[in-house]
Amino acid sequence: MTHNHLDQWLADEKAVLERIAKGPGPGVARMDQIAGMTGLELMQAILDGKLPYAAIAKTLDFGLVEVGKGRAVFQGTPGPQLFNPMGTVHGGWFATLLDSALGCAVHTMMPAGRAYTTAELGVNLVKALTPKVPRVRAEGKVIHCGRQLATAEARLVGPDGTLYAHATTTCLVFDLPTA
Repeated sequence: MTHNHLDQWLADEKAVLERIAKGPGPGVARMDQIAGMTGLELMQAILDGKLPYAAIAKTLDFGLVEVGKGRAVFQGTPGPQLFNPMGTVHGGWFATLLDSALGCAVHTMMPAGRAYTTAELGVNLVKALTPKVPRVRAEGKVIHCGRQLATAEARLVGPDGTLYAHATTTCLVFDLPTA
């Protein structure tokens, strides 16, 4: 079971990396590039290498691998550059990966001209990540998306299904400023 999931995860990651390598790289999309796009369209454009991806993904060795309406999946490599002095992955990495999955899941629900920001993030670490874990996935799913607030939940798992952390978020939803 583990090898099948890990093999599929690596294949998914490779396909995404090949697409985004042809694109603009890390950075911030300009307002004229995203005008009129829904959140799901924007997230898909990032996956397709048409828009820049967040630079923090490169810095912390994780990236977006799937999106759908109300859903976003990030995959990361918990390597030694992320270790705390005890030799396990720093909790901040867990939180950043989960926050990305949560926020991007909410983003997929935004109509054109609307955006969100994280207002509250709750993270529960349930198992340490060590060098023995080659990859993890954070899957964020929207619970509720209203006019002013959105909530989502996420789980961080290994390829064998082991749960390492889970999280929730509350996001403020607002209109993007017009030029």
